[in-house]
Amino acid sequence: MKKSKTRLRKISTYPKKWATPHLLVGGLIVFLVLGTFAGSYFLTPYPPSSMDIGSRLLPPGGNHPFGTDQYGRDVLSRVMVGSRSSIVVGIIAVGIGIAIGVPAGSLAAFSGRLMDSSVMRIIDALYGFPPVITAVIITSLLGPGLVNSMIAIGLFNIPIFARLTRGNFLSIKERQFVEAAKASGRSDLSIIARHILPNISSPIAVQASTQFALAILAEAALSYLGLGIQPPHPSWGLMLKQAQSFMGLSPWPAIFPGLAIVVTVLGFNLAGDGLRDLLDPRLTRLS
Repeated sequence: MKKSKTRLRKISTYPKKWATPHLLVGGLIVFLVLGTFAGSYFLTPYPPSSMDIGSRLLPPGGNHPFGTDQYGRDVLSRVMVGSRSSIVVGIIAVGIGIAIGVPAGSLAAFSGRLMDSSVMRIIDALYGFPPVITAVIITSLLGPGLVNSMIAIGLFNIPIFARLTRGNFLSIKERQFVEAAKASGRSDLSIIARHILPNISSPIAVQASTQFALAILAEAALSYLGLGIQPPHPSWGLMLKQAQSFMGLSPWPAIFPGLAIVVTVLGFNLAGDGLRDLLDPRLTRLS
């Protein structure tokens, strides 16, 4: 009896998994980024496109905590508004990958060999193109802009989610509870929706956080190349491009959008690592 009480006490004092540093730090950064995104609609100190030539290239301080750019525009306001394009592109691009990739991977895994082979050859063909070059080609053909950037980045996410879904699907479909559902007469669609997809949602969620960070990087790269969001609308990548010619006079217009990209990508990557530790039962530590 004493042994069982000791065992229970050990289990009760084991630290909760949600308190991992990765998830806490990443979650805090993501919360701040999303707060900046929401605040950009009504809390910016100045209109993001408002110019004041007499206040060009001011250092941080006073009325401009992040300084001003070459046109006298407030860098803090532009960094805040620039978060809109990054967050929107991340949401839509990852949404495209999940909406098309997950059904494609499920179809390939649950169907016969012919369908599996056909779908995966298409997925492999998409996966074989370098993502940045593919995005550049698509935006060059369709024209620069936020919508085309979302489409280009979203297409790259499709094969990633399809391959992930298929691999986890195949490992789940032979489990006993799936065989029991088949024996009870459930339809294939019901088995997929009620028994398989809920069991592979964890790795999909983790991958979504990672792809969100990569989508932000891709959007910044396209904007830097002039293929993303267009002036006068601010974007972190576009701000870096516009500031590079004035680095010798004032580095601040380039430093702050660069830091915004680094911190945001770091936050989503840390949150993804924390979600993996939280949701993956294979990583559970034994007490």
